Amino acid sequence: MSKAPVIIAGSGVAGLCAATELLSRGMTVELVDRAEKAGPHGCSWWAGGMLAPWCEGESTEEIVVRLGTESIDWWEKSGVQVTRNGSLVVALGRDRNELKRFGRRTGNFREVDASRIGELEPDMEGKFSSGLYFPDEAHISPRDALRVLEQNLTGKGGTFTNREIGSLEELADQNPDSLIVDCRGLEAKDRLPDLRGVKGEMLILSCPEIRLSRPVRLLHPRIPLYIVPRGDGVYMLGATQLESGNRSRISARSMLELLSAAYALNPAFGEAEILETGVDARPAFPDNLPRISRSGNIISLNGLFRHGYLLAPAMARMLGEYICDNKKPEVWHEYPA
Repeated sequence: MSKAPVIIAGSGVAGLCAATELLSRGMTVELVDRAEKAGPHGCSWWAGGMLAPWCEGESTEEIVVRLGTESIDWWEKSGVQVTRNGSLVVALGRDRNELKRFGRRTGNFREVDASRIGELEPDMEGKFSSGLYFPDEAHISPRDALRVLEQNLTGKGGTFTNREIGSLEELADQNPDSLIVDCRGLEAKDRLPDLRGVKGEMLILSCPEIRLSRPVRLLHPRIPLYIVPRGDGVYMLGATQLESGNRSRISARSMLELLSAAYALNPAFGEAEILETGVDARPAFPDNLPRISRSGNIISLNGLFRHGYLLAPAMARMLGEYICDNKKPEVWHEYPA
């Protein structure tokens, strides 16, 4: 078991989960970030917070589903409020084939009719004839989750240093007895040449007239929509997926499509107030799967793509097993020398 102090670069969801896991194993942990706390500058701030591994199976690999199932209990154990109301997937009549396709590619769901949809979500009663209900899925508020992990860091003996990180090689040279864990997301492109950005755009709406108790996905051939309740009539509406590292403002087309999809879900969303628009670039490798790799005393944990809150707990576990027990992670990647 390694007892070397660990310096984690980056205080997004990956870095904070890694710090939480290593502290639970008795490690000495310092988290370093140029920002004083989580905020709009970070990709983690704009996440949906859906802990929906079975739904994600529709468009991703088996490993994401399997590792993602660890997340719900992990977040709850870490003191984050987890809402275990499942997920609901629906489609308009013209897109009914999309629902059938979604069902063929996923599992652990129940087919529901219009009556059952109305029981689950009264404000959707009579709007959809069929759907898929994933009872074991959950959701969290990402911003609240980041705050809880920030508080846990110092409360459990870790330290936080607010400063520019600069070159990780210089940081490693300055701390030869420490392990450096690189959790900088897309900023780690200086060390990981095949890392790319995938742009996501989202909206935060206030619509007290509608009450939803779980994430709802509205399938569409071009832009599937998900809407996640944040409480008090506030909803997160997302998200686009564009091959771009651009972190600029949301495009008019994307906003139009997101709002049109929300209106199709319930016309009352046409009267919603737009509280925030959010844009950021998620870090991803060519296969859209996460990786842990190592060069010298620098360990990289990256490539969470759109699965940050879903996969960060399992990635943190594997990091802890590697550092403390010398167990090679399932997502280990060897870069050419």
